[in-house]
Amino acid sequence: MEAILELQDVSKVYGSGHTAVHAVEGASLKIMPGEIVLVMGPSGSGKTTLLSMAGLLLKPSSGKIAMTGEELNGKNQRQLAALRLRQVGFIFQAYNLLGALNAKENVEVVMNLAGTRGRAASEKASQLLETLGLARRMRHLPADLSGGEKQRVAIARALANDPPIILADEPTGNLDTKTGQEVMDLFCHGLGREKGRSMVIVTHNPRFEQIANRILWLEDGHLSEGKGRAQD
Repeated sequence: MEAILELQDVSKVYGSGHTAVHAVEGASLKIMPGEIVLVMGPSGSGKTTLLSMAGLLLKPSSGKIAMTGEELNGKNQRQLAALRLRQVGFIFQAYNLLGALNAKENVEVVMNLAGTRGRAASEKASQLLETLGLARRMRHLPADLSGGEKQRVAIARALANDPPIILADEPTGNLDTKTGQEVMDLFCHGLGREKGRSMVIVTHNPRFEQIANRILWLEDGHLSEGKGRAQD
C-alpha cells in the first residue's frame, strides 16, 4: 500500500550562522491511508513547523516530501498551492475563518477555488454543516458563533474538497473540556477511517491517544516514536 504522505530526512533551519535555529532536524515519517497519527511534544519543539512542511505551507531547508508517491521538491508555488487545495485539509487552533463570510460561505470558498461552484458547492457545504450539527447556524458570521461552532465550520471546510489527508494543529486548544471532547469525537467517528482518510494531529491533549494508530514525539526538533496506546 502506498503512503499518502512521506517525509524523508526533512529539516527546517531559520536564520544562518551563529543565530541559526534548527526547528526540525532530520524528520522522517510515512502516513498510510486511514491512519491517525499524533505528534506530541513540549511547546516550541517544532510541531507546527513540521505540520506546515507536511502540508506544503513551508518549504523545508533539506530533505524530501512526497504525496501518493509523487516527489514534490521540484514543484513551483502554483503547483504546490493546487496540490494543497485538493490533497490536504487544514484545521487550525485559531480556526482561521474569514470574518466577512458566513459559515456556509467559509466552506464554499475552498470549493470555489478548486473549481466547484454554484449549486454543487452550495449543496455540499450545506450537507457538511448539517452533518456537523450546524444546520441552523450556517448563515451566521464567525463572530456570532461559539468556539466549538467555529471549529466545526473549520472541520467542514477541511473536508470540502474530499482530501485524502487532514492536518490539524491543536484542534481543541481553544476549547473547553466538554466542547473539546465533542470535537475529538468528530475526529474519531466523522472524519477519517470510513473513507480511508488519514489524519496527522498536533496536540497536547492526551485524550487523542485513544483514537491514534501511532504517537510520535517531537522534542528539540527531533522526531521519534512516542509512548501511548495505539489503536488496532
